[in-house]
Amino acid sequence: MPEFVRQVPDGDTHERQVCATCGFVDYQNPRIIVGSVVAGGGRVLLCRRAIEPRRGFWTLPAGYLELGETAEEGAAREAWEEAEASIVLSGILAVYSISRIGQVQIIFRAAFAGEPAIAAGPESAEVALFAWDDIPWSELAFPSVHWALRAWRAAPAGALGAPAGNPSAADDMTGGL
Repeated sequence: MPEFVRQVPDGDTHERQVCATCGFVDYQNPRIIVGSVVAGGGRVLLCRRAIEPRRGFWTLPAGYLELGETAEEGAAREAWEEAEASIVLSGILAVYSISRIGQVQIIFRAAFAGEPAIAAGPESAEVALFAWDDIPWSELAFPSVHWALRAWRAAPAGALGAPAGNPSAADDMTGGL
């Protein structure tokens, strides 16, 4: 088994794990999450998580981008896997950089491809469409779900401008989730 040591590789500026034998650098980079706020008839699609982390809490259909797929393909795949929803994307709604957990989240605005038809996929205990006033805010799984829903509410239809980004600490009203 090769031995790795923490050091700054030649030509780099950050300390990394480097193989002491061959010099291979084990780069640890953020993971890309893709998802969407899927809306139909003024209601948004939420999925109750059947897996950890945050099992039992509601979230958007979202997950890790796979190698070999575009961000758009990944967001559509996640909607199908988690809610058996066929969707059409209309643009990037938000990009969130969450350094404390090493994630970059790309959230799209989407609509159903035809009449809304949903069912829980293997990672969801249940799925539902919620009117704005009925969203279970205290049961949302992650701060970025709050942020994305607020971004969608601010621009639910029409042309999208620049994507929303990380809110300031004063604007992050998720109660420290």
